[in-house]
Amino acid sequence: MRRAAPFGPNLFASVMGTGIVATAGASMPGLHAVARYVWATAALVLVCLVIAAARRWTWRTVRAQLADPVMAQFWGAPPMALMTVGTGALLLGSDWIGLPAALAVDWTLWTAGTLLGLVTSVVVPVRMIGSGELAFAGWLMPVVPPMVSAASGALLAQHMADGAGRQAMVLGCYALFGVSLFATLVIVPQVWQRLVAHGVGAASAVPTVWIVLGPLGQSITAANLLAGVPVLPGQVAFGVLYGTVAWGFALLWVALAAAVTVRAARRGLPFALTWWSFVFPVGTLVTGTHALAVRVPSALFSGVAVALYGALVAAWVTVAARTLFRR
Repeated sequence: MRRAAPFGPNLFASVMGTGIVATAGASMPGLHAVARYVWATAALVLVCLVIAAARRWTWRTVRAQLADPVMAQFWGAPPMALMTVGTGALLLGSDWIGLPAALAVDWTLWTAGTLLGLVTSVVVPVRMIGSGELAFAGWLMPVVPPMVSAASGALLAQHMADGAGRQAMVLGCYALFGVSLFATLVIVPQVWQRLVAHGVGAASAVPTVWIVLGPLGQSITAANLLAGVPVLPGQVAFGVLYGTVAWGFALLWVALAAAVTVRAARRGLPFALTWWSFVFPVGTLVTGTHALAVRVPSALFSGVAVALYGALVAAWVTVAARTLFRR
């Protein structure tokens, strides 16, 4: 896989993956205490990466990364890393630092992540116009952050007082939901066409097929979390209806991505940082499935959420170990 610099934005995918294991674990019976330490790990890694980025990145470096058609896509990772850790601070870190401090941390990281995510949603797709590059699932990375903003913002809205501010927050989250959803609807058909006509490509690109689950799972999560902050009629119905339909397609994509991955693994699947694509997207499907289970108490949703979380933890342990001890 090409790189424009030794230290790229794709490193922030490790924070995304670790953070989603923590936030998804917050809703799993008996795992809240353990999830706090996983969140703390994600927060520590984020701090280290931000310090390293401040020391190594210059405007010239950033321009070089944006000029690389592969590395440019992973500029969606830093904003999602920020917001994932922020959400973890609210759901888990508040046990240690208190709710007021957790809200302050979450608001800060959510604001920074949302602004940066809106930038990546415009700058990176514009960079690809006229490039002649074939679409791959990594193209979704820069347009998923607004969906993460929508889901994370819904949790923040729950702590706002009733009134115009809360309504504006929820409406803004629905707008962010739309930014990411319709961008996804444009990109996924291109990804499918590339897969049919040209295959996955290099072995290091195989894990990126799982990225399609990111906007799907995160949109299910966002739609149902926003339903918990009623400011418009029909929010609950929309969350359940949209969530169930998207959930069905997400499970189909799990089967497709798994088949592609198994076939590639038989020929040899060398480790690359793209392996983190096995983690965060699956994590969003866990949170989305759990959000559906909250709205529609069902053994189906609850059971699938637990099974997916088991797969998520296994993937995280494997990828984290390979990242730490890769040769």
